Amino acid sequence: MTLRTKFILFAVLVHGLLLALSWFVLQQNKFLFLGMELLIFVSAYVTFQLYRSFFKPLQLIRSGIESIRDKDFSTKFMAVGQKDLDELVNVYNRMIDQLRHERVAQAEKHFLLDKLIQASPAGIILLGFDNQVESINPAAERFLGQPAASLAGKHVSQLPDVWARELRDLHTGQSVTFRINGIWTYRCHRAHFLDRGFQHYFILIEELTEAILQNERQAYEKVIRVMSHEVNNTTGAINSILGSLGFYTLQLQPEDQEDFAHVLQVATERNTNLSRFMANFAEVVRLPQPKKVPTDVHTLLQSLHRLLQPELQRRNIQIQWQLAPVSLVVPLDAQQLEQVLLNVLKNAMEAIGTDGEIHVETINNPPQLRITDSGGGIPADVLGNLFTPFYTTKANGQGIGLTLVRDILVNHGFAFSLSSENSHTTFHIRF
Repeated sequence: MTLRTKFILFAVLVHGLLLALSWFVLQQNKFLFLGMELLIFVSAYVTFQLYRSFFKPLQLIRSGIESIRDKDFSTKFMAVGQKDLDELVNVYNRMIDQLRHERVAQAEKHFLLDKLIQASPAGIILLGFDNQVESINPAAERFLGQPAASLAGKHVSQLPDVWARELRDLHTGQSVTFRINGIWTYRCHRAHFLDRGFQHYFILIEELTEAILQNERQAYEKVIRVMSHEVNNTTGAINSILGSLGFYTLQLQPEDQEDFAHVLQVATERNTNLSRFMANFAEVVRLPQPKKVPTDVHTLLQSLHRLLQPELQRRNIQIQWQLAPVSLVVPLDAQQLEQVLLNVLKNAMEAIGTDGEIHVETINNPPQLRITDSGGGIPADVLGNLFTPFYTTKANGQGIGLTLVRDILVNHGFAFSLSSENSHTTFHIRF
């Protein structure tokens, strides 16, 4: 039973007794009965005023509670001229103003945080209590190579390839650095934050590729510059001396002249090869910025096919074409990209050896190129180091071919990857 009901029942009972009492008074004294009736009317009026005074604040409180329950912080009450009630109205209005201010501030903070997460160049993966992916930002989508919708709700162990292996055992407060396809380097840090009293976990992803490439480039530029200077000075002086020694050939005994000339020729050739070796390294250091013009990639591929046709026939290697129906025109430096494709195709031919296939595929939307060879694949430990400067698995290799490829594509801003599975190796360029 509510307080309002109790008050009304009490007032009805009291005034009912007064009316009954006035009936008996009427039997004894009519003037006393009139006074009794007047008293009842006064009592009813006073009771009504007390009712309003007591329950209007309660009605006000109830209305305020309803507004708060409905999260409506815009409703305020006006003063009514009663001191006690006006104090209650002032307290309620101040409380509503504070709640509204805090709510707006909280909403603005959440909005700003969401905008920062969406615009952040660092990848962010928000996790649930069971390491389920709740959401990821656009940068993380780009790093993982999959849309957020396809990753939402998945366990960390269900992320793509290397990501799942590296992140599933990552504990809060720990960091891990790893490389994907031997090219892209990432550092992931797991942490947590509190929201509404609950602990939430997230993984912060930083791409270190550009910084590492810049440091690598600065290091090997300095080494190559010093080596090139010393080697060229030495080989130049030695070739000059060897050329001078050639004038003494005719002064030797006839039976010694041929051996002497042969020795000088071998020494000169070795010096020339050493100079050429250093020149190849210097090409990587002196790589100019690309001069991009709209170029038909299909025409570039066909030109390289004609160039490599004799070697392809000698090795009995077939090129299978799957070109896009419309010309693939991309702004790029044709000379530099030709060097990239030449390196990739030569590597594919050397991986196959003889009797195999190279599959070339282009796609218009989005523009991309895939070159796949049937050369038996690349071991995982080798794949992770192929783009490292001076790393090579060839007996006479210098380890600069794929480094040059990497630097050209990075300067162009083209995403690329080298993957190997099912005895096939694929080089993928996304223009």
